[in-house]
Amino acid sequence: MNYMPGTASLIQDIDKKHLVLLRDGRTLIGFLRSIDQFANLVLHQTVERIHVGRKYGDIPRGIFVVRGENVVLLGEIDLEKESDTPLQQVSIEEILEEQRRELQARQHSERLKVQALKERGLAVPRADALDEY
Repeated sequence: MNYMPGTASLIQDIDKKHLVLLRDGRTLIGFLRSIDQFANLVLHQTVERIHVGRKYGDIPRGIFVVRGENVVLLGEIDLEKESDTPLQQVSIEEILEEQRRELQARQHSERLKVQALKERGLAVPRADALDEY
């Protein structure tokens, strides 16, 4: 098999179903339609998959253009094994509600942690004051 360096090696994956993990944590699943030298992707019939615990929900997004610098992981999905998942699929509304509850619980836990540190005389820098890089 001839090896093509860089993103050119992905040409053989055109029109196959892929999972893309983005830098902001989102997970996209769709058919790879195009790719360029910067790893910019065009996905067709894309869904955004949201995981909360052992449940997941898919939000249809249609055609999705992803800038290459935002791609953390790109992998082909084995269509034969796709349905063999221990996760339970739920409706969009239910998964969004679960996600909201999980975020609230995380924020509450974070507030308790900050309060406990303050009581001990320690200060935690605010997240918006930190450099993202």
